[in-house]
Amino acid sequence: MNENILIAVAWPYANSDIHVGNITGSHLPGDIVARYQRLRGKKVLMVSGSDSHGTAITIKADQTGQTPHQIYNHYHPRFIELFQRLGISYDLFTSTHTENHFDIAQKVFLSLLENGYLNKYVSKQWYSPTMQRFLPDRYVEGTCYICGFEGARSDQCEHCGNELEPEKLINPRSKVDGSTPILKETEHFFLDLSTLEPQIHEFLKQREGYWRPNVLRQSLGTIQSVGLKPTSVTRDLEWGIPVPLEGWEGKCLYVWFEAVIGYLSSSVQWAKLNERPEIWRDWWTKQQAKSYYFIGKDNITFHAVTWPAELLGMREDFDRRMGGEMPQTLVLPYDVPANEFMNLEGKKISGSHNWAIWGLDALDRYDSDALRYYLTVAMPENRDTDWDWEEFFQRNNNELVATWGNLVNRVLSFTWKNFEGKIPNPGELRASDLELLETIKAGFDSVGDHIEKVQLKAALAEAMRLATEVNKYLDVHAPWFEIKTDRDEAAKSLFTAIQAIDWLKIMFSPFLPDTSQKLNQILANDISLFGTPFTQEVEDLLGTHLVLGLNSENALVRVGSDAWVPLELEEGKPFNQPAPLFKKLDHSIVEEERARLGKSSE
Repeated sequence: MNENILIAVAWPYANSDIHVGNITGSHLPGDIVARYQRLRGKKVLMVSGSDSHGTAITIKADQTGQTPHQIYNHYHPRFIELFQRLGISYDLFTSTHTENHFDIAQKVFLSLLENGYLNKYVSKQWYSPTMQRFLPDRYVEGTCYICGFEGARSDQCEHCGNELEPEKLINPRSKVDGSTPILKETEHFFLDLSTLEPQIHEFLKQREGYWRPNVLRQSLGTIQSVGLKPTSVTRDLEWGIPVPLEGWEGKCLYVWFEAVIGYLSSSVQWAKLNERPEIWRDWWTKQQAKSYYFIGKDNITFHAVTWPAELLGMREDFDRRMGGEMPQTLVLPYDVPANEFMNLEGKKISGSHNWAIWGLDALDRYDSDALRYYLTVAMPENRDTDWDWEEFFQRNNNELVATWGNLVNRVLSFTWKNFEGKIPNPGELRASDLELLETIKAGFDSVGDHIEKVQLKAALAEAMRLATEVNKYLDVHAPWFEIKTDRDEAAKSLFTAIQAIDWLKIMFSPFLPDTSQKLNQILANDISLFGTPFTQEVEDLLGTHLVLGLNSENALVRVGSDAWVPLELEEGKPFNQPAPLFKKLDHSIVEEERARLGKSSE
């Protein structure tokens, strides 16, 4: 039976462009694993979308004099453009501002309410007398009562990192008009995490041994130290998904409660768009299915505790509301491989100060695979890392170009010139040829094993190490000299090197899809490795929405067909004239890029 793999990627707030920290934190690692699993013939569904609700959007709207909907409409298409250009292969990239998501999120709310896991509590929240409305947490700032930082939000201090009790904030003030807010009682629904705690604890204990330590430390550690407390799932807001109950007008579902539901709602939407409305269950109700959630470390609790609690609390009721003939429970996360943060030139990335490398801007100057390569080797898997322009330059020229790109170009160019553009007939291979091919063939296991464990830096390093082994082999055999004395010996060396290159092409393809496809075409494999992304306008009651999808009808990858295997080259097969895969950079880009930081506009 083909395994169903859900690749669920964190939903970016549609209030600013996406920078390299966002890309390496979730979108790129999710794409690498998705592409690998597609090569293995698994049924992969990769989903995400724009998080279009919450205070991050409304604050931007207030600052610019626009509506939240206008803010979302500006950034959402830019996200889609970025993913297309960068090769992030979503099966569906959608939005939380769709009729489908409203419907699914409200069904989840009602399921939890029906099952007794939502309770009403009265609490005090900041209220603006001048604006005559409640202020969300991010609208109020003041002095942190723990460390004394003067720009702390009412719910969290970014300076010391502690979560705060809003009523203890010193000298609170509204970020909108500077007025002093007051505490006022308001009623909200809370998810009863304390009742669900034993089930969540058991779920997390079962993940010990293969979840990343930082994820278990935050999630399991919280339970073991202080236990779980009820958490609010509604807010006093107009922009968002209305609470589906009479008498609750003017209140919406809390953005973090409904945003994680997007993984489920986007799967349902994908099924509908593909005219197979029930197939979403293959990833959500089959207990052998595996779901991976790619996020940053600041979102661990929502994905490792709150979302599993929502899934556990719904039980079979949600599937019943969706018309399931034999309602099933929903699949819990298999892995939450959260990344740490990427900094920039030794400083924390700050969009507001333009201390960032914006994805679309970088793609105007650099090829997608050059960016993907560096973002993978510098990926913050286990600790914070740093984007350094000098290192970007060195890695591009010394590894991507010199080790892999030059290997491909010099072997294929020499073969094209001296063997009439055909794969040489090697006759019987020598011991050294067979030894190299066995070494490269073993990479399908070693590289694949790292990707299975979401050790993507190690996987890419292993692929590059194997490319180095081919270069060492060529240093010994040197077919450009062999051909002068023994054409048959040169044919053996070139055939062996091209066979190794063809295998390495597959290993590199999850990381470097654009150049791997170009190499695939040079080797006269005209079918696309993964398919091509496309955009589509979807109309519903909330308006017209642009979505990103993946057309894999003409792709080499097929469900049930394992392409992550060492296939033999066809002797005498013609191939196409080679061209360099990568561009060598001039060292001047280092200072040019550093000079841009903090100056250029969004």
